[in-house]
Amino acid sequence: MAEQQNATSTRTPQPRGNAPRRDNRREQAPVEPKQFEELVINIDRVARVVKGGRRFRFKALVVVGDRKNKVGVGVSKGADVQAAIAKATDVAKKNMITIPIANDTIPHDAEVKLSGAQVLIKPAAPGTGIIAGGVVRSIIGVTGIRNMLSKSLGSTNKVNIAYATIEALKSLVPKEEWLNGPKKAVKKETK
Repeated sequence: MAEQQNATSTRTPQPRGNAPRRDNRREQAPVEPKQFEELVINIDRVARVVKGGRRFRFKALVVVGDRKNKVGVGVSKGADVQAAIAKATDVAKKNMITIPIANDTIPHDAEVKLSGAQVLIKPAAPGTGIIAGGVVRSIIGVTGIRNMLSKSLGSTNKVNIAYATIEALKSLVPKEEWLNGPKKAVKKETK
């Protein structure tokens, strides 16, 4: 009789026919596409020296873009990696800029020096692709720009290069606003 009790107590109950699942996987809402694409460029472990030793935190550099003409960069620290990335993403979304894009490239070249970093960006012919390295490529990759040349000069600090790239993109002026630029055709009214 003791053997029968052990045999019955170790059996796990089997789900019947159409019994509801415990984890409700089928009832999850469909995932809607994100408005912005988020890309983590760099994560650093930073330390603060206190009386008892060192306190470690994480610093994340994140770029956010919509693959059209908006892009933003954010840097933030957190107790763990996920918290740092979430905070940096929020900062990036708050500091979004709009880029003028003409024929899948930028309207003109720009060179910006910010802190120790210096970034040069130039428009390129169709089919060239994005010729950029490291941080600049990551930032341009989440925009609608398909053809561009760039060169990073000076500092190799990723945060400074990211901010210099954003400043260079911010300094771009659309062709319609150039002093001697092409004018939009104005239709004359006929009476």
